[in-house]
Parts: sequence; structure tokens; C-alpha cells
Amino acid sequence: MTDEQKELPLFGETESLAPEGPTAPAVGGLQGAGDGPLKRMMDQNFLQYAAYVIRDRAIPDLDDGLKPVQRRILFSLHQNDNGKFVKVANIVGYCMQFHPHGDASIEEALVGLANRQFFIERQGNFGNLFTGDPPAAARYIECRLTELARTELFNDDLTDFVPTYDGRKEEPVTLPATLPLLLMLGAEGIAVGISTRILPHNFAELLEAQIAILSKKPFSVLPDFPQGGLMDAKSYDNGRGHVLVRARIEKKNERTLVVRELPAGATTDSLTTSIEEAARRGKIKIKSINDFTAEQAEIEIEFSAEQDLERATEALYAFTQCQVQISSRIVVIRDNKPVEMDVPAILRYNTSRLVAILRRELQRKRRRLMDEMHHKTLARLFVENRIYKKIEECDTAAAVHEAVMEGLAPFRNELERDITREDVEGLLGIPIRRISLFDLEKNRSEIDSIRGELGGVELDLSGIVPYAIRYLRSLLRKHGPEYPRRTRVATFSEISERELTAHELKICYDREKGYLGHKVTGDALIACSPLDRLLLIWKDGKCKVVAPPEKVFVDTSLIYCALLERERVMTAVYELDFFVFYKKFMMGGLVTNRESRFAPRGANVRFFAEDNPAALYVRYAADARIKIRQQKFAVERQPVRGRDAKGLVLTANQIDYIGSVKAADWNDELNGPPGKFIDS
Repeated sequence: MTDEQKELPLFGETESLAPEGPTAPAVGGLQGAGDGPLKRMMDQNFLQYAAYVIRDRAIPDLDDGLKPVQRRILFSLHQNDNGKFVKVANIVGYCMQFHPHGDASIEEALVGLANRQFFIERQGNFGNLFTGDPPAAARYIECRLTELARTELFNDDLTDFVPTYDGRKEEPVTLPATLPLLLMLGAEGIAVGISTRILPHNFAELLEAQIAILSKKPFSVLPDFPQGGLMDAKSYDNGRGHVLVRARIEKKNERTLVVRELPAGATTDSLTTSIEEAARRGKIKIKSINDFTAEQAEIEIEFSAEQDLERATEALYAFTQCQVQISSRIVVIRDNKPVEMDVPAILRYNTSRLVAILRRELQRKRRRLMDEMHHKTLARLFVENRIYKKIEECDTAAAVHEAVMEGLAPFRNELERDITREDVEGLLGIPIRRISLFDLEKNRSEIDSIRGELGGVELDLSGIVPYAIRYLRSLLRKHGPEYPRRTRVATFSEISERELTAHELKICYDREKGYLGHKVTGDALIACSPLDRLLLIWKDGKCKVVAPPEKVFVDTSLIYCALLERERVMTAVYELDFFVFYKKFMMGGLVTNRESRFAPRGANVRFFAEDNPAALYVRYAADARIKIRQQKFAVERQPVRGRDAKGLVLTANQIDYIGSVKAADWNDELNGPPGKFIDS
């Protein structure tokens, strides 16, 4: 098992999934619990259903890249193909002979295939890929196979058939397609416990990658969506990651932007709805939005005069469906089992299968040419040597056959193989008029032409890889221009939603009533984004991290509200049990909406700063026992402690003033010596 290919567990066998060991007791003594017959029947039936959904409905086959319903639709078109358009309703009805499900699933799959425009040519209303409008009824629309489908999907001589679900007809196991259909069409499917999402790729780029594989050169392919748009595929990881797809937005004038191409999966209706919703939430400011989509997408968005269009474009990508992320996980059916693969592994498999199909076609062509040359040589010998004269004297059919065999025996070395009874019957069926007008020179010329063609086939078989490269290049020349790349590859600069909404919310604090939020009337504290987190600190040493609230009661003892910065060094001085403590710390990891503390319960914060001051200036309350009334404490170089650690003892005296700057009435003459810290 390689990294490129990982086999997934399949609920396809009929063993029970019940765990080994003692059986759980029956609930309430009901019959059928545990390992009873009802449980065994449910296990077996469920496993059969799960395997059926995985292999025969939801997951495409690696060989031809088609789900069963898609294969049956194409085969139905092939069997009814005469070059003319056929009613979709007729094809749906014919396909129901092969497909054991309703007509709705067949019609939906047919419309999806037709809208990819590779293999089914449309006539009528097949829906609109951009607006999401549904197609007309099946009785009003028509379709037929494209030239690409006729030449590259079908070869009845190389197709293996099995009976249909009711045994009345035969259907192909897989189609002998020479194209990498799985990556061309893409696929989505959800089965029991397994899902797949394969993104569509560009037709010409896939063939060029196959040529590179045959030439043993490096290759790379990226998704291509029929809606167009822009794509950043740096995280695609060969089909195991995701891509970012954006709408193509153009500037029409100083106030108007126009969406020209949609991201995959979006429609004009869903896109305009997302833009209107973003406007209602205040993410963007628009005056009007108009949808003029017809054959191509065209959505005009008019902004207010003060709106910066470049910033508006970024907001459209950040807050609407103008940018979507599309994940990819490739799960396919290989050898009747689900297997997880990546894009290079699939392309290599498709390329080896292409070589095998081309070899089989050449081998069949060689056998046909050899048979044709054998029959023409037999006819020439039969006429040129007048062997037909010998049968005039024969009385029985056996004698006639014997005479012909004896007459041709001397010329065995001129024939490609031994003469069979069927060969003799063919000679005896030649009309007399044709014998009398037989042109030996024309016969020899035709044989020489067949021999030359046979030599070319032998040459191609001996160099099958160069032949496959020539085959792919001829397909590129013939059909490549019909399928240009629609999704442009680009590199997107990261859009920060936090920056776009940095000043969206104005957090205010009502100091009298104790309410905080962006819908509160009071003192404006901070402008922030809905994505930010706020750090709240109270006078009793409590702290909490919250999302920007609309309106929340925080009490009147709140002393700090700012954007959370976990690594910011903060300084606090608090009183507790007749001592004053100093602490320099970082908030570190706080859980949102969970209350924490940086000072013990019962503390009273006297000083708090969101920085690391160089010094603290302390003035003590009047006390006859205190000789030094004011002090300066150098704290800049004190160590940073954890949020839960206890602070250092600053003093045991009662404090009248403390700050990082001198008070207005500070008396320098009263300064005593710098205070010393006592390690707590």
C-alpha cells in the first residue's frame, strides 16, 4: 500500500460487525436483542445495502471515472445515436431499462453531464449554471452525443457486459474511455460512512500531463471550474487539501463594482443574498445591488461615496460568498473496493489504462487486417489457379470441400494461416459473374495496401508509448481549443477579517449603572472587532476574558477594559491582610468567559498599569510612628511572575498615594532613601 493509494474499510462483506466477546443482555428480555436472529438479519441486510450504495451509486469507478447512472446514460445515448437530437425524456425512459431507480435521478444526472459540455450536446433549456435556474421538463429538451464522446468513449469490441438488474438486457461494466474522465468531470458523492469530492480539471492540461507521464517528465494539474473565477491552489496538495476560489470583481466607476465570474458552488441568487446579509450586519456599506446576469454573470454593486472600493472588495471576499473554500477528498472504486487516492496516482493509472486500450485496439486491427489479407489471397488463388473448375466433377458437398482444400494445399506458404471450413464456404459463395470479372492486378494492389497498413500497425505496437503520445497530441490539436481554462490561477494575499472590522464596535462603559457593551450609552473605552477578545479587570483582583458584548452588567468596580494581549507585562499593587503587595505579571492563558484572579480573594487593588513602569512613587498616610512619609521604589528590573503567584511585599504602612509618576503635591525634600523589597 503506497501513500498515493489507501484502501478504505468497506461494508461489503456479509459478516456481522458485532464485537467479539460476551453478548450484551437483552433489554427488557425482548426477543431479538443481543445476537438473536433479528440482529443477524439487520446486520446482513444493512451491510449489503451499504456495499451497494458505495459501489453502485455514490462513488465513481476508477476505470472510466463514471458513476453507474452516468455510464448508463452515455450507453443509452450510444445505443440510440444516429447523429440526430433525441428527446431527453426518451433517453431517460430507455436508461430506466438499465437503471433500477426512478427517472428523476436519471434526468438530474443527464442534465449535469450535459452542462459539463464534454460528451452531451444540448438543445433547449438545460438550466443556468450561474443563476441556478432549473432546466425545462425532459419532454421539451433534446440532446445527442458529441464527436468527442463518439470517438473516445465507446468500443463495443473492447467492452465487457453484464446482465442488467432484471436480466433482460446487458450493460457495460465500464466504458473503454481513452480520456481521464474522473478528473475531467469531477464528482461528489455521499455513501454509508464514505464520501468523495473530486474537483474538475482542465481537459487540455490533463492530456498534457499524460504526455508528460509517458515522456517521464514532471507534471502538475490544478482544478478548473466551469463558472470561472480566480483560484488559489497552494493548499490543494494533489487533491488531498483545499482550494480558495474567488469571484472576479471589476471596478466599473468610482462607486460601482461588478462581479463578472462566480466562485464554484455559488449562484447569483446565493451571492446577492450573502452580500445583502453582510450589509445588514454592517460589514459593508452598499447603496444598491442589481443582477443583470444572462449568458454570463453580471452583478453590479453600488457603494456610498465615502466607501473605499479596494477595502470594499476585500470585505466582499471576507464576508460574502465572493470567496469560498472548496475541500477535496478523492475516494474511488478500484477492484470493487473504495480506495483513497490523489491526482498524480489517478493520472498515472488512467495513462497506463490508455496504453492498454490502444494496444488492444491495435491488436484487433492487426487481426482484422490479417483476416482481410488472408481472404483476398484465397480469392486470388481460387480464381487465378481455376480451382473452381475442380468442383464441377464433385457429387457431394463433402467432395466439393475436399476438392477446394486439395487445390489450395500447394499454396499454403502464401497464406497467413491455415484454411478453415468457413474460408471454403466463403470461396464457394463467390458469384460466377465476379469470378469472370475478377481483376488480379486490383487484388494484388489491395493486398499490398493491406500489407503496408499491417506494417504500420506492427510498428505502432512495437512502439506503443510513442504511439500513445502521438494519439494524445492529435486529441489536443483537434479538441484542445474547444475547452480553454476558465478558472485563472492566482495567489491571494491573506485578508484579515480582524483588520477589516477593527473599529466596527465601540465599547462603552456606564460608570453609574455598571453596564458595558457596544449598545451601552456611556464613556467610550475602546473600538474593536467582533473577533477580538476583551480583558476585564476588577478592583478586587478578579479578571475575565469575554467576547465584545452588546450589553452586560460588570459592576461599578471595573478598573480596566482593553483588548486581550496574553504576553503583555502588567503591574499591580494590592492590599491584603495589613500588607501592600507589588506584582509584575502576564495574563497568560485565560479561558473565555471563565473567571480568574491575579490577586487573592479579599484583596483591594490600589494601583494597576498595563505596562512596566520604571518606578513607583508611594506616599504614606499621616502617622506619628512613620518617619519617612514618601518613597520611590525602583521596580523596572523586578522579575515577571505568573498570574497565580503571590506578589512581593512592598510595605506594611498605610498608603495615601501610589503611582508611576509623582503626585502634584509631591515634596522632593521629604524623600527618604529608596525602598527595599522584602521577598514574600
